[in-house]
Amino acid sequence: MFPSLFPFFCAIVLKPGFPNFFECQPRLLIGGNFPDPTVIQHGDEWYAFSTNHADKRIPVAKSSNFESWTVLDTDALAGLAPWETENHHWAPGVTRRDDGRLIIYYSGESKYMLGRHCVGAAISEGTDPAGPYFPVDKPIACHLAMGGAIDAAGFVDQDGSRYVVYKIDGNANGNGGDCGNSIPPLAGTPIMLQRLEADGVTKIGDPLIILDRDDSDGPLVEAPSLIFHDGLYFLFYSSHCFSSPQYDIRYATSRTILGPYKKASQQLLKTGDYGLTAPGHAEVLPGGNMMVFHANCEGGRCTYGVPLSIAGEYAWITGSNRPPQNPPAPEPAPDHPVT
Repeated sequence: MFPSLFPFFCAIVLKPGFPNFFECQPRLLIGGNFPDPTVIQHGDEWYAFSTNHADKRIPVAKSSNFESWTVLDTDALAGLAPWETENHHWAPGVTRRDDGRLIIYYSGESKYMLGRHCVGAAISEGTDPAGPYFPVDKPIACHLAMGGAIDAAGFVDQDGSRYVVYKIDGNANGNGGDCGNSIPPLAGTPIMLQRLEADGVTKIGDPLIILDRDDSDGPLVEAPSLIFHDGLYFLFYSSHCFSSPQYDIRYATSRTILGPYKKASQQLLKTGDYGLTAPGHAEVLPGGNMMVFHANCEGGRCTYGVPLSIAGEYAWITGSNRPPQNPPAPEPAPDHPVT
């Protein structure tokens, strides 16, 4: 099917369970402030979670059709872990365990170095995605001396192996400017991959660096979202500062989960596309047919959804021009652990 035909056939390319309302362009799902979205399907219903807002550590929204959403008067996070303060519950990532219970990975402020964050995990009491979720005692990652750890997202590989990807918040060690890291020399902001036991919270070995910023990314890379599609791993991420109109959505590909990951030559979504400003912090749903993300809006940062197309080593917004093919992904390199 040629890309020029996609505007007429968006409903066909979406996997079952998605509505037919999309017109091959981003659509507002949750108005008001609902940034850093993550979503999960439960039967015929969908649940979304976001960064803290008002009096909710992790806000929750619900939909029966993926089109009309209601923000619930619910806080998904039932309490605090021993290591964290009440501040800054950022960028949740939700995933389901084999036993039906759910895990939310999130970033919280460390009691031991205020202003810096660790990646924690909370497990649902039952199988209801709305929660409550109870935090585990120990964080999954901190890296406080390197700037902290944020933006965690779960991933289950083809063989059932579990991982979490996250960002070392190296721009917290920067010399100032955009997001604290646009004045040379710029600090690294590596994306990390950590393997986990089947419980989704117990670590196996050390984390590995799978991506880092370069000059084209500005001060940082962040907000990783990992999927597997037709023999390749796609790592979606954002670059530049979230408060800047340069904030965007990009991706990289690899033949192995450990990398190396080859960055695509073009942005997937940027300011000006479809009238959006600062689109970022995307989550691509398993299967690669749908992407949710936030962009600036009157209420703050609203949540949007858009159909996504993937073929070979490249991805594009369904209905837009198909980008030129990336160079082949490089062969795997030796592991690079960071402790």
